[in-house]
Amino acid sequence: MAVITLPRPARPARFGIPLRDTLALVAAVAGPLAVAGLLVPFRTHLAGANLALILVVVVVAVAANGHRGAGALAALSSAVWFDFFLTRPYEHFTISSSDDITTAVLLLAVGLAVSQLAARARRLKVVTVTDAGHLALIHETAQLAQRAASADAVVEHVRRELTGLLGLDGCRFEYGSLLGHPPQLGQDGAVTTAHGRWDVDRRGWPHEEIELRAVGNGHYYGRFMLRPGTGGIAPLQARLVAGTLADQVGAALADVAAGPVTDS
Repeated sequence: MAVITLPRPARPARFGIPLRDTLALVAAVAGPLAVAGLLVPFRTHLAGANLALILVVVVVAVAANGHRGAGALAALSSAVWFDFFLTRPYEHFTISSSDDITTAVLLLAVGLAVSQLAARARRLKVVTVTDAGHLALIHETAQLAQRAASADAVVEHVRRELTGLLGLDGCRFEYGSLLGHPPQLGQDGAVTTAHGRWDVDRRGWPHEEIELRAVGNGHYYGRFMLRPGTGGIAPLQARLVAGTLADQVGAALADVAAGPVTDS
């Protein structure tokens, strides 16, 4: 059986900040504080660098389970509590040793760098798709693209499926050149606007039509114009499947453009 791997979607929230992100921010502040407090009995027995490495582990844990902002906050919190609890003079926000100053600065720098890497790894983490509906939809569309008498039939099929898959109020397909600069749904499931990346999981769909391009063999053939619905946020897996369907449309249109193969 074919297996497709897709990034794990973040759990969206209907209002405000998602619960997982809220907990990550709390952990970013409280985690380093708690660990630094637990290390107090060992501060005279362990080198400052070793104590700092333990706090880096906390930063990684927060970033891997939260988001980039939480990781950065954890790095800053770790540097602050390292200074307060684990460097002389103790329980003061001052450092008397130049080596401890260097360690604190490195802790902050390494913590920030590691938090970026951990957050990126979390976004790129893959899971096996177990949604039989998604797999069946991709397979059905692929079969239709092979047997359909025209590419228009594939376009219409995908247009209808996108409406349900993404919870849209409407969807249409435009052939030809790109017009305007609407928000774009990319093959990675992300939405970008003229002002940069749009966080769909936190903010929902943009309040305007969104384009999903159909590209085949490196050539642009048209785009689906998606009119967002009011029924909630389409999860990342659904958006990724939408990109796969648009690719199948692009491939079908590319086959038409290439024309029939004849023997010379």
